[in-house]
Amino acid sequence: MKKVNIILTLLLILSCSKDEGNPNPSATSLIFPDNNQECNQGIDVSGTNRSTVTFRWSASAKTDSYDVFLKNLNTLSTISLSSLTTELAITIDKGTPYSWYVISKNMKVLETAQSETWKFYNAGDPIASYAPFPADLIAPAMASTLTGITSQNLSWSGSDIDNDIVSYDVYFDISNPPTALEGNTSSSNMDVTVAAGNTYYWRVVTKDSQGNNSQSEIFEFRVE
Repeated sequence: MKKVNIILTLLLILSCSKDEGNPNPSATSLIFPDNNQECNQGIDVSGTNRSTVTFRWSASAKTDSYDVFLKNLNTLSTISLSSLTTELAITIDKGTPYSWYVISKNMKVLETAQSETWKFYNAGDPIASYAPFPADLIAPAMASTLTGITSQNLSWSGSDIDNDIVSYDVYFDISNPPTALEGNTSSSNMDVTVAAGNTYYWRVVTKDSQGNNSQSEIFEFRVE
């Protein structure tokens, strides 16, 4: 029995030592602003069309600091700000869709951990219907190179606060920006014909039942 206790103690020590020897941070969980929702808790900035929103996320293990990445989905511009705590007040435009994620960092290592990416609409003047969020292009991955194919499935994901997306226009071309309409679909993917030696560009326009629309980023891929 004494030997068993000694062995268990040694295993516990080794387990703790192994855990302490891995200082890589863990990914945090986002809390607020809520995903795919309108944010109406911002504090108005007098004399501007902006409001200050306090972003919040959970504490993650082995983390010294956090970098918050915030993208304006209308302009596609991204800012990054650092925080030593699990919240950060940021002044942003009203009536504008955004996406955001948080990177957890540990000063002892280069390894980082990234949270999920959430989207929200920062409230402005009351409106009857919101435009859809720009579609997230999924595959092919940006700047990827594909070989030995004559067709490719384009896939994306769409979301809308009003949940009234009706269809997607897919633009696919060998010129940038793509202007050739490949087709319209109510699904979130489409097959396209490709040929070796070409670089292709594509984007998706999301449409809702109220006539609102939004444009995705432009992705490119090459076929060899």
